[in-house]
Amino acid sequence: MQYGYFDGPNREYVITRPDTPRVWSNYLGSRRYGGIVTPGAGGYSFTRSPAEGRILRHRYNSVPAELPGRQFYLRDHATGEFWSAAWQATAKPLEEYETETRFGTGYAVISSRYRGIRSESLYYIPLGAEHEVWRLVVENGSDRARSLDVFSFCEFTTEWNLVNDMLNLQYTQYIAEARWADGFIAASSCARLPEDPGNFANRDQSRHWWMTQLGGVVTGYDCDRERFLGSYGGFHNPAAVQAGQCSNSAGISDNICGAIQSRINLEPGERATLLVLLGIGRAGDSGQRIAASYAEAGRVDGEMAALKAHWGGLLDCFQVETPEPAFDHMVNTWGAYNALMTFEWSRSCSLVYTGDHRDGLGYRDSVQDCLGVTLMQPGAVRERLLLMLSAQDATGGAQPEVRPWSHIPGEMRSTPPAHYRSDDCLWLFNAIPAYVAESGDEAFYDEVVPFADAGSASVLGHLRRAIEFNLERSGANGLPCGLLADWNDCLKLGYRGESVFVAFQLRLALNVFAEIAASRGRMEDAGWAREKLGELDEKIARVCWDGEWFIWAIAEDGTTFGTRTQPEGQLYLNTQAWAILSGAASEAQAESSLLAVRSRLASPWGVAMCAPPFQQTPVEVMRAVLFNPGNKENGGIFSHTQSWAVLAELMAGSVEVAWDYYRSFLPAAQNDRAEIREIEPYVHCQSTHSQFSERFGRSRVPWLSGTASWAHYVATNHLLGIRPREDGICIDPAIPASWPGYKVRRRFREMTLHISVTNPDGRNRGVRRLLVDGTEIDGTFIPFTALRDGTEIMATL
Repeated sequence: MQYGYFDGPNREYVITRPDTPRVWSNYLGSRRYGGIVTPGAGGYSFTRSPAEGRILRHRYNSVPAELPGRQFYLRDHATGEFWSAAWQATAKPLEEYETETRFGTGYAVISSRYRGIRSESLYYIPLGAEHEVWRLVVENGSDRARSLDVFSFCEFTTEWNLVNDMLNLQYTQYIAEARWADGFIAASSCARLPEDPGNFANRDQSRHWWMTQLGGVVTGYDCDRERFLGSYGGFHNPAAVQAGQCSNSAGISDNICGAIQSRINLEPGERATLLVLLGIGRAGDSGQRIAASYAEAGRVDGEMAALKAHWGGLLDCFQVETPEPAFDHMVNTWGAYNALMTFEWSRSCSLVYTGDHRDGLGYRDSVQDCLGVTLMQPGAVRERLLLMLSAQDATGGAQPEVRPWSHIPGEMRSTPPAHYRSDDCLWLFNAIPAYVAESGDEAFYDEVVPFADAGSASVLGHLRRAIEFNLERSGANGLPCGLLADWNDCLKLGYRGESVFVAFQLRLALNVFAEIAASRGRMEDAGWAREKLGELDEKIARVCWDGEWFIWAIAEDGTTFGTRTQPEGQLYLNTQAWAILSGAASEAQAESSLLAVRSRLASPWGVAMCAPPFQQTPVEVMRAVLFNPGNKENGGIFSHTQSWAVLAELMAGSVEVAWDYYRSFLPAAQNDRAEIREIEPYVHCQSTHSQFSERFGRSRVPWLSGTASWAHYVATNHLLGIRPREDGICIDPAIPASWPGYKVRRRFREMTLHISVTNPDGRNRGVRRLLVDGTEIDGTFIPFTALRDGTEIMATL
C-alpha cells in the first residue's frame, strides 16, 4: 500500500494519505535554529541543542505522536464549525477532508480543502536564520462569501532544558512569562536573570523568544495555555476556537503558549495570506527587526528560492539516471539528504531521539557520518574531522561524545579508562582517506591538531596513536580488547575480553596507515605498521576461524562467542563482512562465511545481525537478550550493517547478491509496502524487525542512523563505482547484468564530469573500454591531469 509518491523533478516526497502507519517527518533549519515538522503540522523547534535549547514543547511517545507543533485552526464565523489547516489536530473524516503534504529539502507544504475552503501552509527556516516562518494562504473555493477566524497556535516550553521543562515541574512552572505587546508575543524564561550569550550551557540565565503575525486583522491572542485550550480541552478542540474568541490572556508561570487570532473575509475565489514568525531574542529588538524585513514584497518567495538552491546545489554534486527509479530517488535526493541531515544532527533530534542522552556528537557515529557527505561538503567534513581529532585523548582513545559548544581542545578531562570504546578512533581510517581522496588535500595528514586532554600531533600522528591505543589494549590471544564496547554496545566481554570485529578494523587501519605513511615518505612508520599487521594476521589466523565462519568475540573468561557449538548467536554478520572488508579472509573463507550469511541471516527485508537470537544467555554477557528476538542487536536487521554486507559481497565478486541486499533495505523500493515497513519510505532507519520477529518487516527509528551515510557512500563509490583518488578518479561499476547502462553527473574538485556507462553484453562489472573526451585510457583509473570541467567519460562493460 502506498501513502505517497516521489516527485523527482521537484525533489519532494508527496504524502497523499495523512493517516500514515506511523507519523512521518522532515527537518527544518540547522543547528543554529532547527526543527522537526510532520504532515499534521506537528513537531518542535530549538536553537543549537534539542536538549538545552528547546523552544516548542513536544511529548515523546504520545498518541497522536506529533502534536501540538505549529497549528492553524480555521473557524467558520457563520456556522461555528472549525478545522485545522493540517489534518491533525482536528482529524476530520478523510472522506470529507482533502489533504496533501509535500516534503522537500528543508521545508514542508501542507495543502487541504474542507467545506469549500482551500488552505496551504508553508513551514521553513531561512538559511542561517534564528527564526522560522509559517505562511498560510486561505482561498474561498465556495460560491458564497465566507468570514473565517484563523487561530495560529504553538505551545512554548517554560525552560529550554528539555528534562527540566517536562519533569521538574516544581521549578519550571514558576519561571516562564509570555505577554502581548506592540503586535508581538514576548516570551521568556527566568527573565530577571542576566543573559549569558557566550555560555550557552549556563542554565542560570534568562532566555527570550517571540512570535508575531503579519497580514490579517488581529482580533485576539492568548499566552496562557489553559486559557486557550481549556483545562479539560485538547489540541483537537481548543476552548478558544470553540468559543470563537481568544481571551487575551497573559502567560504568568504555569504553562505558556503563543496563540494569535485573526478575522479574514473572503469573496468567492478570493485569497488571503497570513505570515507567522517565531524566533529567539527579544521581541523589541530582533523580533521587530526581522518582522520589518518581511514588509518587503517577495521576501518569502526569495527565501524559499535560496533554500532550494542551497540544498539543490549540494544534491547536484551527484546525479544519476539508472533503470531503477527507486535507486535514483535515493541517490539523487533522499538518500543524500538523509546523509546530510544525519551529519548535521548526529543522533540528537527526531520524533524518537530527544537529545537528552545524545545531545552532542557521538564519536563513532559522527566520524562515520562524514562518509556519506564528503562529496557534497568536503569543507564541512574537514572541519568536522578536525573537531573529532581534537576529541581524541593523548592515549589514542576518544571522548565518547563531543559537544561543540563546550569542547575546548587541550583542556578536556581525560576519558576514564572504563569509559573507552574500542572502535571509536578506528573509524578515522575510513573517513579521513575518503576526505583526502575527494578533496586532494594530502597536506591534511601533516596538519597539527591538539589532543582533547593534553599535547598535540599531526593528523598522521593521531592516526598512529589510534592504532597504538588498540595494540596496547590486547587480551589473552593478542586481539584488541572490547573495552566498554565495540561497535555493538550490547556485547559485554569484560574489559579485557577480545573483539574480533575490532581486530578486523585494526587490520584495515594498519593497512591504510602503511599506505598513507609510505605516500608521505614516512617509511619508518610504514614499516612499523606492516610489521604489526603481520603479527596481527598470525593471531587472527590462529583463533578467529570456526570452520565455516569467523567467530564473534572472546570473553575475558575465555568463552568464545559466535561458534557452531553455542546455542545462541552462532553466526554474527559484522565479523563475516569485516573479515572481507579488511582483507583478512582468504578466498575460501570468504566464500564459506558469505554462504552462511545468505542461508541463515538474509531475508527480503535485509540481513539479520545474528542467529539464532539470544533468549537464555545471561544479560551480564550479552545485553541483546534484553530485546525481543528479531529486534535490534538481538537478531534484528540492523540497517547500519547492511552496507557492510553489500560491500563484502562486492569484494567477493557476487554483484547480483550485493544488489539484492541493497534493494532489501532501500526505503524507496518499499514505497508500495509502506503498511508493512510503516516508517517513512524516503529515509533510512536504525533497524527492522527480522524473520525472527512476529512483526517481520516493521522498521523503526527513521532518519538519524549510520545507515544513511554508509548507504549513500556504497551506492556512489562502489555500486556505481565512481571512486575518487588523491590523483584522479576510478570508474569501476558493479551493476545488475540486466542494466543496459546508466549516466552520472558528478562534481569533482570544481569540475563537473559527465559519465556514461554502457553494458551491451549484460555484464556485472569489468570495464573493457574507457574513453575520456574521446581518448581511450587503459584500465579504470583517470588521472586528474586528464580531467577538465565538462569532461565526457564513456565506459563500456
